[in-house]
Amino acid sequence: MADDGVARVIATPAAEALIHKLGAEHGSILFHQSGGCCDGSAPMCFPASEFMVGSSDVRLGEIAGVPFFMSESQFEYWQHTQLIIDVVPGNGGMFSLERPTGMRFLTRSRLFEDAENAWLEKHPVARADA
Repeated sequence: MADDGVARVIATPAAEALIHKLGAEHGSILFHQSGGCCDGSAPMCFPASEFMVGSSDVRLGEIAGVPFFMSESQFEYWQHTQLIIDVVPGNGGMFSLERPTGMRFLTRSRLFEDAENAWLEKHPVARADA
C-alpha cells in the first residue's frame, strides 16, 4: 500500500495515453462509470462542460489527471474493488469520446486487501456536489 493511501480507480498506461489524447482534442474531460442501460457498465468519457455530475454521484479519484465519478448506488456494489481502467479495440459507448478512435475504455477490477479496506473505511469517497 502506498504511503499516500489507496487509489479507488487507476488506469493502465494504454488508457492514460488515450486519455491524454482525448484531453488534447477536447479540453477538460471527465469520466463517469455507467451503471447500465444503453452502454452497459462502461467507463464513459465526456467533455466536462457537457456532462452534469449529479448530487447522487461520488468522486472516486482521478486517472491521468481526469476526475472519475460513479453513482452512489453503484458505488455500494463496487466499494470493495479497485477499478482498473484499460482500453481494448472496439467501439466505445455511444456518447463516449473514444468512440471514433477504434478503441474503447473497459473496467477491470480487483478486490482490495484487508489493509486497503481498513484505510478506505477511514477515507470515504466525496459526494460530487460537496
